Amino acid sequence: MTEQSAPLIQRLLNKVEIWGNKLPDPAALFIALMVFVWLLSWALSGVDFNAIDPRTGQALVINNQLSGDAMTTFFSKMVTNFSHFHPVGVVLVAILGIGVAEFSGFINAGLRALMAVTGKWLLTPMVIAVGIVSHTAVDAGYVLVIPLGGVIFYAAGRHPLAGIAAAFAGVSGGFSANFVPSSIDPMLQGITQAGAQILNSEMVLNPLNNYYFTAASSILIITLGWFITDKIVEPKLKGNELDGDLSDLPTMEPLQDNERKALRWSLLATVIGIVLLIISTSLENSAWRAADGSLTSFSAPLMQSIVPLIFLLFLIPGLVYGILIGKIKTTKDFIQGMSKAMSDMGYYLVIMFFIAQFIYAFGQSNLGILLAVKGAEALKALALPGGVTITGIIILTGFINLFVGSASAKWALLAPIFVPMLMQLGISPDLAQAAYRIGDSSTNIITPLMPYFPLVVVFCQRYVTSAGIGTLAAMMLPFSVIFIVAWTIFLMVFWSLGLPLGLQATYEYLP
Repeated sequence: MTEQSAPLIQRLLNKVEIWGNKLPDPAALFIALMVFVWLLSWALSGVDFNAIDPRTGQALVINNQLSGDAMTTFFSKMVTNFSHFHPVGVVLVAILGIGVAEFSGFINAGLRALMAVTGKWLLTPMVIAVGIVSHTAVDAGYVLVIPLGGVIFYAAGRHPLAGIAAAFAGVSGGFSANFVPSSIDPMLQGITQAGAQILNSEMVLNPLNNYYFTAASSILIITLGWFITDKIVEPKLKGNELDGDLSDLPTMEPLQDNERKALRWSLLATVIGIVLLIISTSLENSAWRAADGSLTSFSAPLMQSIVPLIFLLFLIPGLVYGILIGKIKTTKDFIQGMSKAMSDMGYYLVIMFFIAQFIYAFGQSNLGILLAVKGAEALKALALPGGVTITGIIILTGFINLFVGSASAKWALLAPIFVPMLMQLGISPDLAQAAYRIGDSSTNIITPLMPYFPLVVVFCQRYVTSAGIGTLAAMMLPFSVIFIVAWTIFLMVFWSLGLPLGLQATYEYLP
């Protein structure tokens, strides 16, 4: 198919890929963005914006990042900015366990067994659904589900980048859709409640105030993602030839008897480990619980141990499989598996170093807060009808999300503005939070400023060495656009039909 005869949407996505890949290397891009933040903070540092910082209640000012104090502080914190950057530890610890499981052949055998019982036509919705459920394990989906999406599609004879796109859409684009309640629910509810109490000090919200909506949204995201992957993204990827090192990727060959036996024992070891964990967490005085007895709060040791538990979830069956199959005979063998996995992360670490410095400078400058506050003020000044206002909040949140990635940090800035503003218009905090979650999720997958975006680029380069920011942005743009439009309409349908958003949730606020 020639460029001229290709469908319009494919030609547009090809242009996005071409122009996106002409951008500088991601590491250089973040260096340029950091310098831009420095210069912009210097230019705006003396300007009176007549705005209040919602965190302090004081006048909002832009901090000059080129001042002597700011620069010396920047250099003094450069090492800790990188070493304490959350995504780095999450990725590297999980990769160590996954490396052993991949080196021993456990992942290869598991996927071949899965392919034998799963029809190819169900692969896409399965990958997206697993990505959605992975939110329960915080950031685990980024380092676990997304690369496996590529491997699963490759093993099934499909384009691996389409599998990565489907998994990324489920993990990140569908971040606010989940069948299973997760730690993000009480976290956002707490911030929403604090914002509501600015206007009504007695307002109390249920931690699952959006659960029915987010559970129903899972079906929407899986269905949309299935269509987009199979009908838009994968046809467009036919021109992206696989030229990476594919020698160690699984094939569709049937399992041999010794592989089947080793897989059974390794899965049994996994089940035993999970059962022991469940028993230990179910005890009333379990050390896995927080001080208040909760297992799902961020302070609970269980939630803080998710990534180490994932490390063990792959390390243990990987070791069992490798020993039984004869791939792991000495301690040097499984350490080799870890080392090989870590050696592939060099490029990622370079990018993460500069991302960590950029995020620090951007946060210290207050530019993100200014963007959020002024955007909210402009929306309030328009005094639009309720449905239009909610749509505006979704769009504004999606735009701000391109620059401020953290769901909790962004809502902590916006909730004190949005929630009381909407309450004055008769719109409940529950509905405001649901609208925020749509905007926050939909644009995650198209912004290079999202800390895990470069990691997904690295996953793509395993198969297509020329893949870059433009390649991934072009793959994910259809998901982002369709998700935010359809999801907004979905919320409006929920609202118009009076379907419950969640437990003890309402659409209207009556003073």
